[in-house]
Amino acid sequence: MNARQAAIQDLRRQAPRDNVVRVSFIVFVMAVLVVWVFSDFALVTVGGHGLELPSHAVRDTFNAQRLDNLQRFMGGITPRVKDGDNNVAGWAWRLFRDKGFDAMLTTLAVAVAAIVLAGAMAMPLVWLGSRNLMRAQPMVTGGREPSRVSRASWRISAGIVRSVFIVTRALPEYVLAFVLITLGPGAWPAVLALALHNFGILGRLGSEVVENADLTAAAHTRGAGGRRTQIATMVLFPQTLSRMLLYLFYRWESCVRESVILGMLGIATLGFVIQTDALPRQRYDEMVLYLLLGALLVIAGDIVSALVRRWVRNA
Repeated sequence: MNARQAAIQDLRRQAPRDNVVRVSFIVFVMAVLVVWVFSDFALVTVGGHGLELPSHAVRDTFNAQRLDNLQRFMGGITPRVKDGDNNVAGWAWRLFRDKGFDAMLTTLAVAVAAIVLAGAMAMPLVWLGSRNLMRAQPMVTGGREPSRVSRASWRISAGIVRSVFIVTRALPEYVLAFVLITLGPGAWPAVLALALHNFGILGRLGSEVVENADLTAAAHTRGAGGRRTQIATMVLFPQTLSRMLLYLFYRWESCVRESVILGMLGIATLGFVIQTDALPRQRYDEMVLYLLLGALLVIAGDIVSALVRRWVRNA
């Protein structure tokens, strides 16, 4: 063993050991094994009362019927080219032109409207949920100690804002849209449902970004007499903008995916075309194509996200 390998071994011995992570990993593996061996997700109803677990440990996952279903599905996703299509490209273009393009635009519009609304609602409250700003004396060390009432009021204010973030992000988008659609048909129930859910997520993530930012410049600004609003808008906002844009585009990708699913509530997104056209006719090839169109939207959004964040960093 040379000196370099000996130094590496010495560093490994000196590294702190986290038993919580090790125990958690072992418990997780054991739980997966227990669920796989002793449970059955396809429980059997006995005489209309109760459920009966299988007597054997491992279910026949790949039985003849399931393999036959898999083979039939794989055959179904093969493009069914018509005489006028000439080839697979012509088949894909026909579906894209007839139904896919409009559904793709609606999906994009719902996702963009939802994330813009969520960002507009979350951005003003990000600072109110940041505990390093919501203090009686932010960015200040030493000096006169604020009163207990002042410290408590600022902590309570930040706690209320963070509680709003928790409640809104805990509400499932599908349930929200299902409730809001009672107000009337259209795309706005989906937009509002996605916006409320992502408002909570963006608010929490944005607050964490502000709390984990380098506060050196903010402390200097505060020491020079800068107010809380000046620290937020002139120091912390430019410093955290790139990371906030990353989270914004990440949640936009989730909005694209969820807007496809919300199409099953009657909104003319890609999910609506899949539910009302492809699935009833068992056209799995068309269903896969529509899903790929949704994936293309996410890929395009990821490219735009990278370009915008690069431009922000260079600026």
